[in-house]
Amino acid sequence: MGKPKIFVTHVYLGKFLERLKEKYEVVVWKDKNITREDLLTGVKGSVGIISLLTEKIDGEVMDSAGSQLRVISNYAVGYDNVEVEAATKRGISVTNTPGVLTESVAEEVIAFVLVLFRRIAEGDRFVREGKYKGWEPDLLLGTGIKDKTMGIVGLGRIGRWTARMARALGMKVIYFNRHRDEEFEEEYGVTYHTFDQLLENAEVVSLSVPLTDETRHLIGERELKLMKPSAILINTSRGPIVDQEILIKALKEKWIAGAGLDVFEDESQVPEDLRALPNTVLTPHTASATIETRIAMARIVVDNVTDAIEGRQPLCLVNPDVWKEKID
Repeated sequence: MGKPKIFVTHVYLGKFLERLKEKYEVVVWKDKNITREDLLTGVKGSVGIISLLTEKIDGEVMDSAGSQLRVISNYAVGYDNVEVEAATKRGISVTNTPGVLTESVAEEVIAFVLVLFRRIAEGDRFVREGKYKGWEPDLLLGTGIKDKTMGIVGLGRIGRWTARMARALGMKVIYFNRHRDEEFEEEYGVTYHTFDQLLENAEVVSLSVPLTDETRHLIGERELKLMKPSAILINTSRGPIVDQEILIKALKEKWIAGAGLDVFEDESQVPEDLRALPNTVLTPHTASATIETRIAMARIVVDNVTDAIEGRQPLCLVNPDVWKEKID
């Protein structure tokens, strides 16, 4: 009898998979991107799937793998690419990698604030294009961040760390969350606002919420028009949380001052209209891209898949009801 199969959709994990190979047949997709057809074929016979957020792991994929499939270990904190309900119905554990990318994503938020407020990207282009001819007192005047108001939408791990960092830089911090945290407010000097109040009062609006039916296009025309003309929007969560077409219009017509975007509605095709806007800073979904974070994520992914297959409840289980049923 052969070893149980684990299918991995991306070659990146490399050396982190070595400790799986003694017990399992580890099949790694070698190309950079996997097609839907290759995904459906590749997962056949697998007890575990290690996936990226770029792959849609739905009921069809699970059924293609077969009834022996035990776990889908997603290499991301978000899991909107996995049909969790379909997995739960089939008794399949779904896991993610929370916690370890908190600091790196919060750092990216603060980086966006500094780059946009201090016009660093504009200055870089100005020099590279040969326009700089000497110091001028009013050249590329930016905005300081001390005493400005950071508005955080979603007070999860990333939102909390962003609040701590913003406070350390002298910013005022307000937040909106489904549930207030008065203890956190008192400890870090942050203030709860309603969603609309936050939009109206913040110089920086940072989105730290997962993508759900409720948060899809959370930021649209109404919300952008509530923001100050001097405010900036930062999205390091998921692209569809912002109505991208409306955002482009808002930036062109100066409803708001700028945007820092690490994610996009369609990450295979970032619109030229968005790329051409000088009041944006755009990064290719790299908010968690530090060496330390990616190593930690890889270790958790491997731990999750082995725990689930070998009968231990994974620490990062998205659908705990599956495990309760197994225990019962």
